[in-house]
Amino acid sequence: MTVQTFSGNLPGIKPDKLVRKMQIDDIAEYIKSTREKLGLGRTEFANLLGMSSTGERTVRGWETGEHKPTSAKINLIKNLENQLNKFHDNAPFNQTELKTPDFKFIDLFAGIGGIRLPFQKLNGKCVFTSEWDKFAQKTYLANFGEMPNGDITQINASDIPEHDILLGGFPCQAFSQAGLKQGFSDTRGTMFFEIQKILVEKRPKVFLLENVKQLKGHDKGNTLKTIMGILKGSHNFEVTDDMSMSEEAKHALSEKLNYWVDFKVLRAADFGSPQNRERVYIIGFDKDYFNNTNFDEAFVWPEPPKTKTRLGDILEDLSQINDDDDKFTISEKLWTGHQRRKAEHKTKGNGFGYSLFNSESEYTSTLSARYYKDGSEILIDQTDLGKRPRKLTPKECARLQGFPEEFIVNAVSQGQIYKQFGNSVCVNVITEIAKSLVNTLITAQSKKLKNKAASR
Repeated sequence: MTVQTFSGNLPGIKPDKLVRKMQIDDIAEYIKSTREKLGLGRTEFANLLGMSSTGERTVRGWETGEHKPTSAKINLIKNLENQLNKFHDNAPFNQTELKTPDFKFIDLFAGIGGIRLPFQKLNGKCVFTSEWDKFAQKTYLANFGEMPNGDITQINASDIPEHDILLGGFPCQAFSQAGLKQGFSDTRGTMFFEIQKILVEKRPKVFLLENVKQLKGHDKGNTLKTIMGILKGSHNFEVTDDMSMSEEAKHALSEKLNYWVDFKVLRAADFGSPQNRERVYIIGFDKDYFNNTNFDEAFVWPEPPKTKTRLGDILEDLSQINDDDDKFTISEKLWTGHQRRKAEHKTKGNGFGYSLFNSESEYTSTLSARYYKDGSEILIDQTDLGKRPRKLTPKECARLQGFPEEFIVNAVSQGQIYKQFGNSVCVNVITEIAKSLVNTLITAQSKKLKNKAASR
């Protein structure tokens, strides 16, 4: 989203008399023109105004004159541009100064921008973002100064700007151990086809997709095989009645892609992050565009340095924290429950239960989106302080996932930020993949231009 300059006032009406003087038709036009000039959809507009899940419908009613907002809401709308400008000016990763990017990319299912960061650092320009979760949108806005577009199923692929690289950490719950593993029969699983519709329409030169490790083995490997086949243009996929996807996505499946595609499972702990987090990464290069490049030779996956990690390197010193400020040490009731459940599981002969770590631990378990509930997968031992175990702090979650120190972690509640980092990617791993992808893109592009010049 690009923030545009707009006075926020109706012609001939002074700001302090705006609410009192405006008639319902004037209000409808004012709201619509404000929203459009700020480049916001109705849902994003409603989210910025702090409205509920039905906010989009309410905004639509305002714009059609069916009803009008309260004076307080009108004043919020009037101040919205200033609010967005402040976010943009204070965002640590805004791209205001980037005038001549080496490539353009889009960020789909963006979350809080973990996949974006390394590509932006390599002098790439993000020209479009999509993220439907309103809390993730707030964290994204605070850090990048841009309000992401919402539900990708409601966005026409033709409306998305031209780009060189498509990035997408498409929803993983349908394939994860924590989920029901329903795959393509789950609405979240069909989000892959929203990526496919954009690939068909825009034909970016390169893509990078990310998902949980379990995608590799889902349905005995058939789900990943289907995805790879669709991307290569070698698979005839039929939409079944139990699959929920947009009509545009269904139509796009009749079109053939032609990408060179490969995938690899990489572990965060092998790339300097003290976390045993494994994810599958799928990359592709457009063979129709790069028709003279052998990507089996041109692209090389990054070699994990496997530098020894230590959890203490990312932990904060909480030894002096006041009891009133301690939001991380778990309660006596929760700790008792954790110990009881672990003992019960041990009796049954399995290893389920909480996991306890300290500063000398080499790495933790995988940080998940459910971490906010009880912190059971990663508890930090505080025996030396005479305290019960604690959860990670939001800053520690950011570090565990490889985010820069200046990344803003307090734009939303503690519970929401735990969810966001649990759903995010390990930036360390993406950084190394990004280097390989961009280097290969630049080399292949240069080769294409040389061949074109030689053929003249």
